[in-house]
Amino acid sequence: MSGAIRDANWVRGMFGRIAPRYDLANHLLSFGIDRYWRARTVRAVSHMMRRPEARVLDLCCGTGDLALALAAADRGIPARVFGSDFCHPMLTRAREKGCPFVFESDALQLPLPDACLDIVTVAFGFRNLADYDAGLREMRRILRPGGMAAILEFSQPPNAAFAALYAFYSRHILPVIGGAVSGSKDAYSYLPASVSKFPSADDLARRMGDAGFRQVRFDLMTGGIAALHTGLAS
Repeated sequence: MSGAIRDANWVRGMFGRIAPRYDLANHLLSFGIDRYWRARTVRAVSHMMRRPEARVLDLCCGTGDLALALAAADRGIPARVFGSDFCHPMLTRAREKGCPFVFESDALQLPLPDACLDIVTVAFGFRNLADYDAGLREMRRILRPGGMAAILEFSQPPNAAFAALYAFYSRHILPVIGGAVSGSKDAYSYLPASVSKFPSADDLARRMGDAGFRQVRFDLMTGGIAALHTGLAS
């Protein structure tokens, strides 16, 4: 078994263990700012949701917070919002919260035909993929020409002083609090480690262009802790 497969299995199991208290830990550790980040993502794609019979997939949907936010913004607009994740306990929690249209799948091999969606979103799950470029190509594959991808992910603050403060919080405080709330300190030690290995905002934008997206842009939020990347399928 390859290291990538072992890593994927470990990540799946880790998310499964923390699923029951995942939402509480996220809101607590981000001081509720994660809700604002998701609201920004919904606003970024809202104009695309007005397409006739638009179809939306929230990839790596976890417990469904972004999918629910997208569906709430869909009032009066004929869009359908779906969610996909590779962790069954997360999807169980999403269904309990009111996400009926969710399915279990690997984000690198989605059981969907080419060019079937208008919008693909992913919030704080993209960095968990074993192959970022393959993930971008798969997002491009399932989008119709002119469809929109929106990737909300943690990033590295550009200000050195703020970056140092954020690094201290992430490495020393976040695992303790996250572990106490979720019951898994390993999960919240994994988070800063995964962020540190994730491409910079500029690099991710370049990779999106290489994967076939145009008009790629990104917005840094909350001092650069998070970045929202958007692009249109060519």
